[in-house]
Amino acid sequence: MYRVWNFVTNYSILLILGALIALIWANIDATSYHHFVEFEIFHHSIVGHAHYDANGQVEYRSLTLHYLVNDVLMAFFFAIAAKEVWEAVILKNGSLRGKKAATPLVATLGGMIGPISVYLGIAYFLGSDTYDAVANGWAIPTATDIAFSYLVGRLVFGAGHPAVRFLLLLAIADDAAGLIILAIFYPSGELQPQWLLLSVGAAIAVFYLFNRLPRQLDRGNQDRPKSTWVRQKLSFWPYLIAGCLSWFGFQEAGIHPALGLLPIVPTIPHADRAFGIFAEAEQYLTDLLNHIEHKLKHFVEVILFFFGLLNAGVEFSSIGSPTWLVLAGLIIGKPFGVLLFGWFAAKPLGLGLPAGMRVIDLFVIGCVAAIGFTVSLFIAAVAFDANTMLGEIGVQDAAKMGALLSFFAAVLSIVAGKLTRVQKQHN
Repeated sequence: MYRVWNFVTNYSILLILGALIALIWANIDATSYHHFVEFEIFHHSIVGHAHYDANGQVEYRSLTLHYLVNDVLMAFFFAIAAKEVWEAVILKNGSLRGKKAATPLVATLGGMIGPISVYLGIAYFLGSDTYDAVANGWAIPTATDIAFSYLVGRLVFGAGHPAVRFLLLLAIADDAAGLIILAIFYPSGELQPQWLLLSVGAAIAVFYLFNRLPRQLDRGNQDRPKSTWVRQKLSFWPYLIAGCLSWFGFQEAGIHPALGLLPIVPTIPHADRAFGIFAEAEQYLTDLLNHIEHKLKHFVEVILFFFGLLNAGVEFSSIGSPTWLVLAGLIIGKPFGVLLFGWFAAKPLGLGLPAGMRVIDLFVIGCVAAIGFTVSLFIAAVAFDANTMLGEIGVQDAAKMGALLSFFAAVLSIVAGKLTRVQKQHN
């Protein structure tokens, strides 16, 4: 339990603190809060919000504090998420490989289709004005906050329950799907895919020159002098430079630049195995990929504080139908989607469930996975323009409030665990 709590405190306490400060600030003095968020660092910059001329071409970019955090610095947060997904998929003992991952993957699909269906379905019945205003936010309730959901899962099921492992697989797969959704459905500007060649070229070059080539030159030599020299003298710098180039390629291509480091993550030398994001032994891995993650830890903590500070400042008067749509998608769509698709995979498809896990446990897992928070908040910020209104309510702020209120899914999870008579397993 200490390892999980330590992870949550490392990556989420500052995030929550930033979000709380933002909520208080925005409800005391909304004008000064929004001036702070949109503070312009550079009026003309090579990175930042695009300003277009009469022909629809980018005339110049302005770098604001909001853009710096959400589009530039959050790239490191998504890189860490991508690292966990990459290891789960590519390594021989990866948690998302083989038959053991089949049922969680199908359940993950249900945990996305369910929230989308509830969100859009209720919006449709609320009328065309509501539907048109909120439709682009369909992906907000699909997200799962991996740290908090895992912590709550252990509280509900106990550390030794197979449902906890199932939940972790689902959360990791959900993160992977969320990254794909952000890249495909939420472009940051007009798509210019030719710029992705810069990202791909940077990834191929850094992989070959600083990963594969040294290993080829060391073939047959157990001392591995070339690889050792690259690791000791160059360390992470080639990958950071390649990451900058890849990030710029994403920005110019019109794909959300916060995902710009994703092509570089698979090129970094990694261990032959991964113990998992919450494993105590993970800290002892010394491969470059894990070394970089350890170096980024405190930096990402600070980034998440500013992410919460710059994105969670929502006035309570903004609560409206988008808020309830997001919450409905999470606390209704997630549990029933995970239950239905998980049951279908386990029973009709014959993929089964882990030993000691019941079908009804899928519903409780879905309740836990309904804690969206971080990624839901991020998607809400990119799905809606700050000026989009539904009556007198700002749609973006209302949707953000739904993401923030998803914390109440933790209470729902505990109640669901009691009602379904979950037998805690601590060992």
